[in-house]
Amino acid sequence: MKKFKWYLLCISMHQYMLVASQLESSLAEKDLGVLVDTKLNMSQQFALAAKKVNGVLGCIRQSIASRSSEVILPHCSALVRPHLECCVQLWALQYKRDMDILGRVQ
Repeated sequence: MKKFKWYLLCISMHQYMLVASQLESSLAEKDLGVLVDTKLNMSQQFALAAKKVNGVLGCIRQSIASRSSEVILPHCSALVRPHLECCVQLWALQYKRDMDILGRVQ
């Protein structure tokens, strides 16, 4: 029998079946670019975005010799801002720690 590649983000305690096989449950799933866990919390999404942005900032720091704002600001707005603005309409900053994580990056 062919194995399905479907995962279930289980919010309830029920086990779901499809064609006589139990669907695998997952603790977090990414859909439409947003990572959501079983508590409908997006804290992992904020942590991943901050990690990605910090990596991009590190690459900018290593590759650019000049530290003047005229040189660094265009690179940051072109390379960093898209990561922070991605799916911002769906982000709901529920916890203070999520705001702090993204605040440290900015």
